[in-house]
Amino acid sequence: MEELSLPSLFEQARKIYDAASDSSVDQDLVRKGVDALHRCEDMISKLGLFSPNESKDEISTVNLKYILVPFYLSELTEKISSGDRIQILQSSQAKLKEFLSFCEAMELLSEEDQQMSMRVGGPSTLQDQRARKIARFKRQRAAESKLLEIKERKERRGRSTKAAALSAPVEVAEEDMVENDDEEEREVWLTTISLAICKALDLLEMLKKEEEMLSAIKERREKGGEEFSRAVLDERAKSAEAWHKNASVRARYTKPAPPITCATFAQDVLEGRAKVSEAHEHKHQPLIFGPASLVNGALTTERAKIASEVFQPSYRMPTMSIEEAGLREMEIMQNFQERNAKMIEEANSAWYKDKIPKRGGNGDEDEDEEDDAAQDKARAWDDWKDDNPRGAGNKKLTPCG
Repeated sequence: MEELSLPSLFEQARKIYDAASDSSVDQDLVRKGVDALHRCEDMISKLGLFSPNESKDEISTVNLKYILVPFYLSELTEKISSGDRIQILQSSQAKLKEFLSFCEAMELLSEEDQQMSMRVGGPSTLQDQRARKIARFKRQRAAESKLLEIKERKERRGRSTKAAALSAPVEVAEEDMVENDDEEEREVWLTTISLAICKALDLLEMLKKEEEMLSAIKERREKGGEEFSRAVLDERAKSAEAWHKNASVRARYTKPAPPITCATFAQDVLEGRAKVSEAHEHKHQPLIFGPASLVNGALTTERAKIASEVFQPSYRMPTMSIEEAGLREMEIMQNFQERNAKMIEEANSAWYKDKIPKRGGNGDEDEDEEDDAAQDKARAWDDWKDDNPRGAGNKKLTPCG
């Protein structure tokens, strides 16, 4: 690693940083990345790549990526698990502040970012913190989308250049291509620095809170707070155990009022049609909603019984089961069939037939005479209609009559 140049050393450290960001890596690899970044810092200071009198426009595109060295070093330092955690947090915060101050000197920080970096660790309301986090999240998403768009655009241009070179080998203006690549690379590193600024502000705030918590715990331990807290916890555990024992003893002699288990009666009580004190008869038992150990089993304690009666459905419970409803419907159909069979039997019985009046012996002749009279009457009516057409007597209504 000592013989590597600055670009090779930075690329190696950046690959370790990407691997550590994606998943949990070995601590040896993290320490290797930290050492590589420390060497990068030494080489950058020896070469004098940056000057406090410069701005971001005066920095060459090749050297822009080295601005991220303190940020990468801070994130990798924070991932070290062994050693004093407070010292690790302090060194990580120092590198983050160094990165933010350098970006501010190079005019890479916006006014909003400067205000956020000044407010980190200071007093602020929850609403302000939420607004700052939302603003940083939006800027972070925009930067990630821009990086993805540049990457896709570069890949498309590379594919089109290859296709054009294979189809028609024409000389391309190499200066224009180099200039476009240089502009794209500069845009990529500026967007990456902007994304790192958003992450640095979030990480600085998180590390500050963690340091305060660890410092408070350390201070309490130094003052004997550990023994005090242990004694308090033991006392609370004993008091809770005694309370539960007394409650189990009291539950044997105190029996609460029986709850309303009939859904229909409960609805009547809620709507004012009945009172709770009124007696109600029902055969349906409510379903038990609760742990699997309580369903269809004996309730061991009074607390379990109360818990099983709390969670009841909001809808009306059925007053009978499906089998009972089927038996009742079958009974209704049987009664209906029996009643119909009785009516048919009565209709076919002898006493019902006796009620029909019997005709005399020459009934057929009377029927023939009635048919002949009805036929003669119909013929006479047809003859009259032929002699008197419709409207023949209304001569005054006809205009020409």
